[in-house]
Amino acid sequence: MVTASALAWAIFCSSAAAEKKYDPGASDTEIKVGQTIPASGPASAYATIAKAQAAYMKMINDQGGVNGRKVNLIQYDDAYSPPKTVEQVRRLVESDEVLLTFQIIGTAPNVAVQKYLNSKKVPQLFAATGAARFTDPKHFPWTMGFNPSYLVEGRIYGQYILKTYPNAKIGVLYQNDDLGKDYLAGLKAGLGDKAANMIVAESSYEITEPTIDSQILKLKDAGADLLFSASTPKQAAQAIRKVAELGWHPVHIVDINANSLTATLKPAGPENAKGLISVNYVKDPLEETYKNDPGVQRYLDFMAKYYPDGDKGSNFNVYGYITAELLVQVLKQCGDDLTRENVLKQATNLNHVELGLLLPGITISTSPTDYRVNKQLQMIQFDGERWQNLGGIITAEGTE
Repeated sequence: MVTASALAWAIFCSSAAAEKKYDPGASDTEIKVGQTIPASGPASAYATIAKAQAAYMKMINDQGGVNGRKVNLIQYDDAYSPPKTVEQVRRLVESDEVLLTFQIIGTAPNVAVQKYLNSKKVPQLFAATGAARFTDPKHFPWTMGFNPSYLVEGRIYGQYILKTYPNAKIGVLYQNDDLGKDYLAGLKAGLGDKAANMIVAESSYEITEPTIDSQILKLKDAGADLLFSASTPKQAAQAIRKVAELGWHPVHIVDINANSLTATLKPAGPENAKGLISVNYVKDPLEETYKNDPGVQRYLDFMAKYYPDGDKGSNFNVYGYITAELLVQVLKQCGDDLTRENVLKQATNLNHVELGLLLPGITISTSPTDYRVNKQLQMIQFDGERWQNLGGIITAEGTE
């Protein structure tokens, strides 16, 4: 009987062990996740996103981890410099041996490592960019962007302009990389055959340029009465300030990456930003409308305990919170099959996932042929203090 029991136990243990599958970066006790962040450099305003994500993982680990495993989020500063991103991502994959990369911040940094990560078959999960190349499963199956498509967002602005300002003379300020170029292409697609006549000037800038004053002057001198800024926080704030200094009063639209109250509007002067137009897909946790919202309450409790120095009202911290929440959802779905292939499988099979801070009516669904995580948006306008909603939820196709 003793021999039979021992044999049965051995078979059971062997079977249980066989059910667990691990790739580098995963074990019975740990899941290693890697990330590069702009803790310094021209896009350092985004650093708070990574701080919120690290704090979220601390909360999850305090609660026992994911399926009993602690999440080890390894973060390295790349200063928003693509060559540094390459160096640090290689370190994460080849030295730290992470299971996946998560939320590498920025379009250019993600471009720099996309081919490498795909060649290594390491998930480039929820890249912090909306450029089209990060939702292209045919050519880059191991890459998934998180942000709404810049092309779609640009098209939404184009359609909004046609509907609301059909006689506008448009000046476009755009970052000279995939971010800016995708927005410009989307805007032109939304304007359709009227794009050539309505866009009176385009002016690009490099992320490393100290100011964009000359670009703003060029657009003003071209006679533009509607300014579209396809930019990041530093340059967006500079544009708002310069427009005010010039006494210029165009309709001003900024992309979702640059509509942060903390990182853009406050440095620019909220009084200068009044009337600004953009889009959104998350709740404002300080908005009176959501004071009894369970998702908002969980977020505020999290911030108070795990990131007390962070700005509760910052949409960057909200962004960090929801992206971390989604990563945990994917890891939970992986169960004991913590292989890179299964991580990708679970991330590309999300079914109407609800995150606590998404706007009511917005959920997340993906498929092996549709890697787009966020496909719904809402137009918003700044009233001098807070962002206010304009209209209803807009789909990825640009229809309400």
